[in-house]
Amino acid sequence: MDLAVIGQILSVWFLPVIIAITFHEAAHAWVAELCGDDTARMLGRVTFNPIKHIDPFGTLFLPGMLVLVGSPFIIGFAKPVPVNFHRLNNPKRDMIWVAIAGPAINLILAFAAALALHLAFPPLTDAQAWIYENLQNAIFANVLLAVFNMLPILPLDGGRVLTGLLPRPLAWRFARLERYGFLILIGLLLVSYFAEDLGLPFSPLEAMLWPPIEALLQLIAAVTGLA
Repeated sequence: MDLAVIGQILSVWFLPVIIAITFHEAAHAWVAELCGDDTARMLGRVTFNPIKHIDPFGTLFLPGMLVLVGSPFIIGFAKPVPVNFHRLNNPKRDMIWVAIAGPAINLILAFAAALALHLAFPPLTDAQAWIYENLQNAIFANVLLAVFNMLPILPLDGGRVLTGLLPRPLAWRFARLERYGFLILIGLLLVSYFAEDLGLPFSPLEAMLWPPIEALLQLIAAVTGLA
């Protein structure tokens, strides 16, 4: 793969991935403030300025490498927004709203990109073709990020939602698993990546993510008239 090809690939993924990841964190910060916790505000994180949320490794290097190696999953992360759950107006309930805010903004961005595709179609010029690819990638990147983050594993948003929904004794026990959350995720990613080598009949992560991803992509296409 020469530098021109690498540059072209990165150019149509850079903006979609950066916006999807950083807006996800900005939404957490904004809803946390609405629910009573101004921790993110004091640290300057209640903003949709991507620069405030970029993590050099998680937002730039990791997604870029996954794009270049042709990974079916483009995963990345921004600097986590600090939320003091005890300062929320109703910690158990508001934890759910703060967690849902990230995936929700990603789905809003996916729908917006799908609607914008109508403006760039058909792509008659090189510039229009570049915009068209960016918008297509924005749909996929945002849907993938929303679905991945709703896995019921702490510290992902799905884990936060489950913690807020469980009765307090069970929620407390489940919350104690957060210390192992990243190890669980890394293990899941490795097993899924080497599923064929390990003799598994399917990739666990792919089996969990693709059905809801495909369903959401079809829904977005139907609602926005792309189907």
